[in-house]
Amino acid sequence: MKEFSLELPTRIYFGNYNVEEALKIESKWLTGNVMIVTTGRSLIKFGYLNELKKILDNLLNVKETVIFDNISANPKLEEIEEAVKIGTDRQVKAIIGFGGGSAIDAAKATAVGIGNSEKLDRFLLEGIEPSGNTLPIIAIPTTAGSGSELSKGAIITSLTYHMKSGIRGAAILPKAAIVNPVYTWTIPLGITMETGFDALAHAIESYMAVKANSWSHMISEKAIKTAGQNLLLLMENIDNHEARKAMSYASMIVGINLANVGTCLPHRMQYAVGVKTDTSHAAGISALYPAWIQRQYDVSENKVKDIMYWLTGKKILSGEEAREEMAEFMRKISVLKTLADLGIKKEDLPELIKQVTGNISNDRLSEQKDIISSIYYDSL
Repeated sequence: MKEFSLELPTRIYFGNYNVEEALKIESKWLTGNVMIVTTGRSLIKFGYLNELKKILDNLLNVKETVIFDNISANPKLEEIEEAVKIGTDRQVKAIIGFGGGSAIDAAKATAVGIGNSEKLDRFLLEGIEPSGNTLPIIAIPTTAGSGSELSKGAIITSLTYHMKSGIRGAAILPKAAIVNPVYTWTIPLGITMETGFDALAHAIESYMAVKANSWSHMISEKAIKTAGQNLLLLMENIDNHEARKAMSYASMIVGINLANVGTCLPHRMQYAVGVKTDTSHAAGISALYPAWIQRQYDVSENKVKDIMYWLTGKKILSGEEAREEMAEFMRKISVLKTLADLGIKKEDLPELIKQVTGNISNDRLSEQKDIISSIYYDSL
């Protein structure tokens, strides 16, 4: 059995209607002025943001709750720099990330920017790890997909530098993750499927990852089975609250794998697609998945067989079958796309290939020559 270490410093609260109680327990982190970083729109519409503000305002040690809701679906460095300026001017001492993965990633980056003396773009461009001066973060996800509430990464797009990359380090792990599946009840079907596929991709890739171990394998298996079953149930009935809860659970537990073993090539390759098209993270990943899973069969046959059996109940015998079954499952949940569907043209691919940077060795396919080019072209 492979040796491993496990880091899980974030305290988890999971359950319907648990937010007020959890924030009272975690109030030691919430002193002085507190900033909520959020995408805001639907959370305002359904009254969730106002409810959260009231809870914070009633905590004994909170002086003022500052709301920053100018975060887009692909959080921009320029937006976060604005949040950092406001938070610094208002002497904010803690950050609440409230929303999907974009809001939570933006909250993490804002906590880095306020708490550290270096300019924020240095963390993104130079891979500097944030220090312990990073403000405390509490993550409250409102979608079931990103797992960002338990990860130590914040994925940010820079319009100035034409890049999408991550700020990473233990300092941006949230102090607490408060997962209330009720927030997901109002999410439209399309977004539910996209974010749910993101959670499934995290489970699949953390199972395939070079850093994977017996503990992460256990989480991946549970998350793959749970997501596969409950995404199909939600396609049948979007108001199935038990299926919603199960998806929040799957997304949350696989966040542990994100923090400890990471992901594979589709996540790295999506960054370049996202910068070029400004499409969602999950959309870019889905466009790459059939071609990627086919090639994974060549280097990890038994693992791909496991994944496809857990997901579909079928025993596949080749990479081509893996691709066909993955595409069929994605078709059933309406997330099957190509890069062309996202607006990518053949002449764009050389640029995308150059933009895939960083350490890709967590994917066994990275050892194959021209693998990134091969997957991009085959996904068009």
